[in-house]
Amino acid sequence: MALNSKIPAGEMNEKWEDYKGHVKLVNPANKRKIEIIIVGTGLAGASAAASLGELGYKVKTFCFQDSPRRAHSIAAQGGINAAKNYQNDGDSVFRLFYDTVKGGDYRAREANVHRLAEVSANIIDQCVAQGVPFAREYGGLLSNRSFGGTQVQRTFYAAGQTGQQLLLGAYSALERQIALGNVEQYSRHEMLDVVMVDGKARGIIARNLVTGKLERHFGHAVLLCTGGYGNVFYLSTNAMGSNVTAAWKAHKKGAYFGNPCFTQIHPTCIPVSGDYQSKLTLMSESLRNDGRIWVPKQKDDNRKAVDIPEAERDYYLERRYPAFGNLVPRDVASRAAKERCDEGYGVGTTKLAVYLDFADAIKRYGKIEAGKQGLSNVDEATIIAMGKEVVKEKYGNLFDMYDKITGENPYEMPMRIYPAVHYTMGGLWVDYELQTTVPGLYALGEANFSDHGANRLGASALMQGLADGYFVIPYTIGNYLADDIRTASIPTSHPAFEETEKAVSDRLNTLMNIKGNQTVESFHKRLGKIMWDKCGMARNAQGLQEAITEIQQLKKEFWSDVRIPGDIDSMNPELDKAGRVADFIELGELMCKDALNRNESCGGHFREESQTDDGEAKRDDDNFSYVAAWEYKGESNWELNREDLKFEIVKPTQRSYK
Repeated sequence: MALNSKIPAGEMNEKWEDYKGHVKLVNPANKRKIEIIIVGTGLAGASAAASLGELGYKVKTFCFQDSPRRAHSIAAQGGINAAKNYQNDGDSVFRLFYDTVKGGDYRAREANVHRLAEVSANIIDQCVAQGVPFAREYGGLLSNRSFGGTQVQRTFYAAGQTGQQLLLGAYSALERQIALGNVEQYSRHEMLDVVMVDGKARGIIARNLVTGKLERHFGHAVLLCTGGYGNVFYLSTNAMGSNVTAAWKAHKKGAYFGNPCFTQIHPTCIPVSGDYQSKLTLMSESLRNDGRIWVPKQKDDNRKAVDIPEAERDYYLERRYPAFGNLVPRDVASRAAKERCDEGYGVGTTKLAVYLDFADAIKRYGKIEAGKQGLSNVDEATIIAMGKEVVKEKYGNLFDMYDKITGENPYEMPMRIYPAVHYTMGGLWVDYELQTTVPGLYALGEANFSDHGANRLGASALMQGLADGYFVIPYTIGNYLADDIRTASIPTSHPAFEETEKAVSDRLNTLMNIKGNQTVESFHKRLGKIMWDKCGMARNAQGLQEAITEIQQLKKEFWSDVRIPGDIDSMNPELDKAGRVADFIELGELMCKDALNRNESCGGHFREESQTDDGEAKRDDDNFSYVAAWEYKGESNWELNREDLKFEIVKPTQRSYK
């Protein structure tokens, strides 16, 4: 099947406006007859549901949590990007567009990224109108801070809980539509398959996670807003329930999977402390805005951080990348931390950590505060005390979280951080309209292969999720549904619904009847170790080939020896988890195949065979300047389709942050 990205013709900065001016519309009376299913209620799903409900469509939303506001979007800490140039520091729509394409190592679709940059400013206005409590300067203007991969301040934030505040804004808009009767909400429901009628997505089969009952739901279109698949690595910063199941079921029904090997390693996570851990905790990238990252210059230095003199510290990011310093993009910062630890300069008990130090920032803010108050000849202890109060105001909840988890006071002692799996740039392939290769099936937010190429710049996930939900899908879905206004609701007694429900039921029964000896968790842990060791921060051909063989063997073992307690017709979290892990195992194999096929380094995908003399990622634009869109052909069998990437504006060059 030939891929059609549906990118509008014309100048880059006119494509989106021109598209909106010519797109097909559905009139209000017809909207009331059209049903839309939205799976997932994070920023992308909640904003899409609120927007489509406001337009008059009949919307059903589904989430496996007990409330839409428990979506993993709530965990985002640092901020959301927008090209408003409030700082008057040279920002613009073009610069946000440029930074995003460059940050993604030239593996993103230019037209989508430019649209994202264009609508970014609207997102802030929308959220302020909803009452989102963004941080403000003394005079009342919205505040901005810096994030990696940029030289301007464009990140809007609400302390260290930006995702939570943005989600509460979208959730409030969603709840309003539920109260008006435009949206019907199904909590504690998990989508287990897509229903296809005449080649189009026409509904879903969902499992009520409380009763265990399977349900059929019709929709003229289905929107998947189900987040990323970082939990394929077992240990990640994702919520424990985050999974790939909805996207994977769509993939097996014909939706191509784009760039599955593009996963992001976040450089500022609390290090692993033992085998008992089931998830990792993120320390916001916003901390790199003020914190300085360093390791001792001496190998295996066991002194306390505060006892190591300034002259014996290596601020390695500032040394290697003077133009950007501690604000290099995540992939660059992560690999640099790994390199220092691999060379023996790591800190802490495991030696798999580096320091993130706020001492300089505390003193700097203290001096500024003293100046504000007209104080002179202030002693250092007072300056430090005043500086701590400023830092507490900006980052207090993050510092408290670190203290609770590690038992160390980050105001007094530098934080210890190490890279960990965070975001997935890969996902279902979508065209300019966010439609997958299955007609009527859309993917929004992190669930699609996104606008981030091979590496997402920090604070751009919230931007993309809200852009897709508030400002893109309300236009693009009309282009499809305008031709569907004469399609009546299809009864769920239709043979396609019966067949799909039977297939789902048979799979659940197969899982329950294996009655083996090993827990679901043990299989997930083993998969995670394979993925982290051989398809993690660094990859090579031999390791990836070994991983594929090991995952295939793990899959056989899973389907012959997993043990799931409980009943099928009641609440059974182990059964829910088993289905998700089974999908992760299959996804893991595809990720390794994609990583093996992409014989270059770019962004978060680092092939050891493809690096520059000084250890940076080395792209191969002649052979790999494309989106890899994988078509499912059967068990352990995929066919590669390519969407060639053409760059009209931002010409690919060797990425440098020096």
